[in-house]
Amino acid sequence: MSGSKVFSLEGKSLKLTSAEDIEPHIKELRENDDVEEVRFLGNTLGIGASEALAKVLETKKNLQVANFADVFTGRLLSEIPQALSHLLTSLLTLPKLYTIDLSDNAFGLNTQAPLVDFLSQHVPLRHLILNNNGLGPAAGVLIADALTTLAEKKEAAKKEGKDVPDLETIICGRNRLENGSMAAWAKAYAAHKGVKEVKMTQNGIRPEGITHLLTHGFSNSSNIEILDLQDNTFTTMGAKALSNVVGGWTELRELGVNDCLLKPRGGIALASALQKGKNPKLEVLRLQFNDITAKGVASLAEAHSKLPSLRRIELNGNKFNEEDPSIAKLREVLEERKDAADGVGEDDDEYWGLDELDELDSEEEEEEEEEELKAGSEEEEEGVEVEEKAAREIIAAEQAENENVAQEKDQKVDDLADLLGKTEIK
Repeated sequence: MSGSKVFSLEGKSLKLTSAEDIEPHIKELRENDDVEEVRFLGNTLGIGASEALAKVLETKKNLQVANFADVFTGRLLSEIPQALSHLLTSLLTLPKLYTIDLSDNAFGLNTQAPLVDFLSQHVPLRHLILNNNGLGPAAGVLIADALTTLAEKKEAAKKEGKDVPDLETIICGRNRLENGSMAAWAKAYAAHKGVKEVKMTQNGIRPEGITHLLTHGFSNSSNIEILDLQDNTFTTMGAKALSNVVGGWTELRELGVNDCLLKPRGGIALASALQKGKNPKLEVLRLQFNDITAKGVASLAEAHSKLPSLRRIELNGNKFNEEDPSIAKLREVLEERKDAADGVGEDDDEYWGLDELDELDSEEEEEEEEEELKAGSEEEEEGVEVEEKAAREIIAAEQAENENVAQEKDQKVDDLADLLGKTEIK
């Protein structure tokens, strides 16, 4: 039976625990063989409901997009893995399922197994959205490792002559990934060379981790178009790593490093890299709250001719005077480009020009720490590797604990069986 291309229960706040609970709501989906997108976000699914839904989903061979964001609110920690397993196992059978959104679900170390299994196997995957899942560095390592395995399987399928898409989008923000998972993530990005959009905002990544991620991961991402690393900590170390690799991103359209503490010299380093003219497609540059001073702004102003597509710069919250002549120059250039654009986005202040400068600090010359400026790559890598090792030790300990619990349960069952076998029935 044919029907709408989109099936949605979005935002209905339904508590669907059993198969009986969900059946009236998915009757239309069951009868629709043409559906290409399903949206279940904003409801809560139990094990029985998830199993029933899974049996329907695995018949929808035209399905391309599945949105299961925020579908386990109020569920017990013990329920989530089994419910998630039912859903993702069904999606593995769908050859056209390119996009999955699992944001706003709790996928920590205790609940990540079904997700890891899915990500390591689903070769058709093109767009992955995992935002606000509470992963932490240990679960973050497992997710990244799964994506590396996926890259290997995609490559093997291509060699067999199969039409396999690249993994183009990875959105994994607000997940406390920290330095402890950065070596694993760098390896994953190095493996997925076709990635075009990455957003890893607000993950508590520190300078050593950012440096490793950029140097060993994104240095391979020559097709990257959108990179958003806002609200992590770069300092001069990370900013210099960014300036070293940004020239390789010739397709880059948006770069987001707001709230990253680039520091004065880091701002200058990035601007100097942009002056080399290797980023002609760059349209949006987000640099708020980074301690950038007048020298950094001057370097950006000098770079404008090498950035012919630039239409939007965000500089609020830095350390320079609003009346700085370089700011006036940037405003003038962006206004001219807006006027020449024949009305494209001309009424949208978020599309063109400089952002509003209302939280500027007075410029202060800061002495950078010599250790920061001279930090060698060996020390940086060692720090990241130590933290990843700690994360992997947490994983191993968790797995060992689970095995011990399982063995203890088995032993109790065996003991009970022995006892029953010795009991004389009268």
